[in-house]
Amino acid sequence: MNHPDPIQGTDAAIGADPLVFIIEDEAEIRALLAQTLSAYRFRTEVFATADAALIGIGQCMPAAIILDLGLPDMDGMEMINRIRARGPVPILVLSARAHASDRIMGLEFGADDYVVKPFDPREIVARVRSLLRRAAPAAATGSSESGERAPREFARFENWRFEPQSHRLVDPDGEETFLSTGEAAILTALLKAPRRVLSRDYLLEHGGRDDTLDRAIDVRISRIRKKLTRPDTPTLIRTVYGSGYMLTAQVEWVSG
Repeated sequence: MNHPDPIQGTDAAIGADPLVFIIEDEAEIRALLAQTLSAYRFRTEVFATADAALIGIGQCMPAAIILDLGLPDMDGMEMINRIRARGPVPILVLSARAHASDRIMGLEFGADDYVVKPFDPREIVARVRSLLRRAAPAAATGSSESGERAPREFARFENWRFEPQSHRLVDPDGEETFLSTGEAAILTALLKAPRRVLSRDYLLEHGGRDDTLDRAIDVRISRIRKKLTRPDTPTLIRTVYGSGYMLTAQVEWVSG
């Protein structure tokens, strides 16, 4: 008896044939992932080293990246930093490191999801699709129902600027950084409800639940808080113990 494939079919939110970069030094795993993703209508490019992948990213930013932490030429966490500095592309980490602290560290460095080896390649397909769905709503807000480009909305607060569509955060001095998909969703939720306490469950729903790591929300809040930290200024995200988190600043939403 044939069982239905839980990830068979298309997803309109993702779009047709998204490009995924596979950065993995083991040839068999590269080939397995590329073959499986191709079977589910993903285009793929494979790289055995960090340097080669960075060159590829410089030429074309993919829809998502699958990254092995154990690369021969660069520490995986450093590679996440390099990728994140270039844009908000979703990053799915592969690692043989199964300890919870390694998973936490991966998220702290800006990964969107973390899968431990060995894995079912179809789980990777499902997780990539989930990441792309979470990233799709922000991209979709750039167009109106008529197909015309709608004005982009961004938030101003305490001389900061945040653009949910691009995940771009600009500090008061004009320096920019990019947030991960989960971080961007959480910061957007906080900015949409300033000076209100939002529960961890509420933020988890908006930031993408991590079934393998219940501390994901705390890690991502910590990363956002660090990015919003300035010398001699109070924190903009307050922890309300037993209740959740609150953005303390006044926020202005602007279309343009």
